[in-house]
Amino acid sequence: MIHSTDRIVTSHAGSLPRPAELLEMNRAKQRGEEVDEAKRAELVRQGVHDVVRQQLDVGLDSINDGEFSKTVFLDYANRMSGFEPAPYTASPLYRRRNMIEFQDFFNELYPGRGGIGMQPNCVGPITYIGQDAIKTDIDNFKAAMAGLNVPEAFLPAIAPGTFGRGSNQYYKTEEEFLFAIGEAMHEEYKAVIDAGFVLQLDDPGLPDTWDAIIPEPSIEEYRKFAQMRIEALNHGLRGLPEDRIRYHICWGSWHGPHTNDIPLEDIVDLMLMVNAGCYSLEAANARHEHEWRVWEDTKLPDGKLLMPGVVSHATNVVEHPRLVADRLIRYANVVGKENVIAGTDCGMGGRVHPSIAWAKFKALSEGAALASKELWG
Repeated sequence: MIHSTDRIVTSHAGSLPRPAELLEMNRAKQRGEEVDEAKRAELVRQGVHDVVRQQLDVGLDSINDGEFSKTVFLDYANRMSGFEPAPYTASPLYRRRNMIEFQDFFNELYPGRGGIGMQPNCVGPITYIGQDAIKTDIDNFKAAMAGLNVPEAFLPAIAPGTFGRGSNQYYKTEEEFLFAIGEAMHEEYKAVIDAGFVLQLDDPGLPDTWDAIIPEPSIEEYRKFAQMRIEALNHGLRGLPEDRIRYHICWGSWHGPHTNDIPLEDIVDLMLMVNAGCYSLEAANARHEHEWRVWEDTKLPDGKLLMPGVVSHATNVVEHPRLVADRLIRYANVVGKENVIAGTDCGMGGRVHPSIAWAKFKALSEGAALASKELWG
């Protein structure tokens, strides 16, 4: 992975705004309607081509394919055997304590809330069947970057603990279920690294499942719950180089009060157990910006990188570059400037308007340049 050797390098958390036509086709698929798959494949290919250039144009160093081939969370059920779609309410974790506390708000935001969309339901043995899908992702991304000067390229993939929040009706134990997902996803993780890309592991489930467990567990109980999922992830990462892996967590991309979020200090050591070279986390939104202080008491392991979010998907306000710079300098002062990468709280695709998302990326790049000038002179 690239390091901030003479300036703060820039990246983001993965999902990027889709082109309008592709977005509409994705929505049609979610509704169960037939779509022209050949046309959709071409829209994905062209979209990846364009979004690679957009990322470079706004000054991002480590870029990806925008996750354009993926429509919804359930997509990974198409890359692993043993799953069928089930109503969101089939998952034991389908509600959140935050949604109960602010029920009037969520009923207005999501009319009829009680579960949106579908979740993967495990009904048979899990094996990886996504070889064609990941090959297409890799081929599209490589074709889009041909002839361009790209400092670093990454592709995201789901972590077992986050994907494994659906219903399990096949495996005898939760541990067997999670390790089966890790075993299957190992093939995709390896394919990304073998293709020459950095692998990003998306695991919002590490912090945000806390709010979905009713009644609220003790911190000790939740840490045991989370540690099993980290062990399943590390099983999926076995034999892969840490310096080609980064790990992303967030407290969920849903817009809401987030007053029930688990504090970073209660899980930071668990996050650092993941066999990765870089850790990406929310650091810009109003519930978590203060948690830079966690790193005053928690040592970032030698050789590891930290990618705090310095612009957020949780607000339509575009952060001022000076604020971005201040956030980066704050982290540089506690973990070392060479160990900091400027990132986003979460993926921007579908969370803010596309024009606002790209304005935030520009602010991120400009703020990183300001911070670099002050840190390196």
